[in-house]
Amino acid sequence: METLELSLRSLAAVVRFLLETFSILCVIAGLVATLKQFVPFFSQRQRRQRQRPSNSVRLTFGSWLSMALEFQRGADIVATTTSPSGENLIQLGAVAVIRTFLNVFLAKEIELEQEQEEQCREAGGMP
Repeated sequence: METLELSLRSLAAVVRFLLETFSILCVIAGLVATLKQFVPFFSQRQRRQRQRPSNSVRLTFGSWLSMALEFQRGADIVATTTSPSGENLIQLGAVAVIRTFLNVFLAKEIELEQEQEEQCREAGGMP
C-alpha cells in the first residue's frame, strides 16, 4: 500500500510540474504572438498615420493568459490531491475562486473586445 501511495505522489508531482510548465509556455507563447502583432505598429508608415494597435493585440494575449490560468488551476488541484489537509484545501479554494474570477472577467473582456472589433469591421472603419 505504501508503494502505491508513493507512486501516486510521484505521478501527481510529475503531472503538477507538467501543468505548471504548460502554464508558463502559454504565457510565453502569448507574449510572442502578441509581439508579432504589435511590432508592425512601430513601422515608419504607422507612426506617420498615428494609428494605435487594434484590440486584437489585447485579445491575443488575453486568450493565452486565460489558458495559462486553466493550467495553473489544474496544477493546484493535483497538488491538493496528494496532501489534502484542511489548510491546503482552504488555500486551494481561495486560489480557485480568485483564478476563476480572473478567468471569468478576462473572458468577458475578450468577448466584448471581439464584438467591438467585429462592429468596427462591419462599419468599415479601423479598429
